[in-house]
Amino acid sequence: MNLYLIILILSVVVASFAQILLKKGARKNYSSPIREYLNAYVICGYGLMFLSMFMTILAYGGLDFTNVPVIESLGYVMVMVLGYLFFREKITGRKLLGMAVIMCGIFVYYM
Repeated sequence: MNLYLIILILSVVVASFAQILLKKGARKNYSSPIREYLNAYVICGYGLMFLSMFMTILAYGGLDFTNVPVIESLGYVMVMVLGYLFFREKITGRKLLGMAVIMCGIFVYYM
């Protein structure tokens, strides 16, 4: 497997976990507005987003962009699964419909 493709996949995984950290931080109540933005969840979440962005840019340097949109769109599926695992969020019919639309888009892209 291409090293750049592996870096892109890891970038999507890192970004998905960053979104989970940011969601975790948003669910808490804080004593002041400053603490809402300067807490461990937010700082780590944005740090992981920066790392993911750096990894994505690095991966773009070695890929031909054929698989990039597909791999990037799978991040939405991963966030839904991680939301279920970490927060017990329900996977509703509407979410499943959204995932089906994403999968149809991937299918059309490869036609």
